[in-house]
Amino acid sequence: MRRGLTALITTVAVVIVLALAAAVWALSALLSAPGPAPLEKQPGPAGADYGPAEGAPALPAVPVVDGATADDGTSGEDASVGGEGQAARAIAGEPHTPGSPAAEFAVSAEWAQEMSTRTGIGARALSAYAGAAEWAKSAYPTCGIGWNTIAGIGWVESHHGTLGEAAVDADGIARPKIIGVPLDGEGATARIPDTDGGALDGDAEYDRAVGPLQFIPQTWERYKVDARGTGFADPHSIDDAAFSTARYLCSGDRDLTQDDDWMAAVFAYNASQEYADSVFTAAQYYADV
Repeated sequence: MRRGLTALITTVAVVIVLALAAAVWALSALLSAPGPAPLEKQPGPAGADYGPAEGAPALPAVPVVDGATADDGTSGEDASVGGEGQAARAIAGEPHTPGSPAAEFAVSAEWAQEMSTRTGIGARALSAYAGAAEWAKSAYPTCGIGWNTIAGIGWVESHHGTLGEAAVDADGIARPKIIGVPLDGEGATARIPDTDGGALDGDAEYDRAVGPLQFIPQTWERYKVDARGTGFADPHSIDDAAFSTARYLCSGDRDLTQDDDWMAAVFAYNASQEYADSVFTAAQYYADV
């Protein structure tokens, strides 16, 4: 009897020990498990939150302009490419050439960093969008374009210059170059034979869209803006591309605060309702955050 009682007590003790061990293991696994991945601050698919584009999106927060129309006196190591001074000015949107449009309408680094955190747009791209919209207020006073509309197009066209392996560097250039498919009429593409001898897109047979805002060569030739004041408008520069997009959207005396004009401008960029819906969703998202 005593032997049986001893065996029972031993069995119960083993069960308790095993249960405790299992509980400790489960708690350890729970504590060591990675937490949920942070949500990216980026717009969702068209129609997910805002429905189809039925007019102009709301205007976003007004950027703080901190233009630099003259050399700030920075010299030496800080002014070199890759130096801390150069990187700070690049984030703020200030280009290399004082007095250029992008310098005159550069937004403050603090504003760009704050809005970058809120929107998920890289500060370098965001500063270009905002600077272009501020420039348009002067160049096209009745246009009423918001930086969020340019950003909406930037999101749809190239995820703000980050499509594939690309990234927008401190100097504002998207590297490696973002080159679209040949516009040879296959599938859903239009057929556009080469118009620039392959100078911009490297294709001497058909045109291709180029850069973070995806301009086709003939449109770029008509609406390009040398925002940086370098003497050469580069579609792979987020500054030149953003300012050129503002010029393109504001052409034709459009008022982008009006529903019909906003839709007409976006359709001029890409004549697709799905495209307009996607741009609207992104632009409204950026206005709301």
